[in-house]
Amino acid sequence: MIITHTQEDGTAERWSTDDLSALEAAAVEEAMGDVPWRAIEARLQAQDPTAMRAVLWAFHRRTDPSLEFKSYDIPGWRRRLRARIERPEIDEALTNIMREALAKSEDSTIDVLTPHLRKLAEDPDDVDRALDALGKGHLMRHRPGSEG
Repeated sequence: MIITHTQEDGTAERWSTDDLSALEAAAVEEAMGDVPWRAIEARLQAQDPTAMRAVLWAFHRRTDPSLEFKSYDIPGWRRRLRARIERPEIDEALTNIMREALAKSEDSTIDVLTPHLRKLAEDPDDVDRALDALGKGHLMRHRPGSEG
């Protein structure tokens, strides 16, 4: 998952949760009241300000180890923070959906979820690439060789 923090001057810091160490992830869990990592990921997808703040806090502690979570704040977080999924998370979601859809021999489940995945994706075109990789290229928003 990518957390983007837009500074007052318009520059953006981008941090991937994949770059957290195990100790940093554990510190995030502890700072949030012993919330398990899977729940933190779900809260990041829901744009939860505490989860986004906790991840940024963990990264910023690399340069300032004395930084305390309780005093770490991001004014204007609604306009300055966002969390987006990356290609591995898209692949995981589509693989899980594919298992369900194949069991039912239907594409409608995938078709319903792909707009949501595109909205959450850091790069919405990753959803089409993942669909194509799973052999579901016919569900792509923009098929190769087509306009639009």
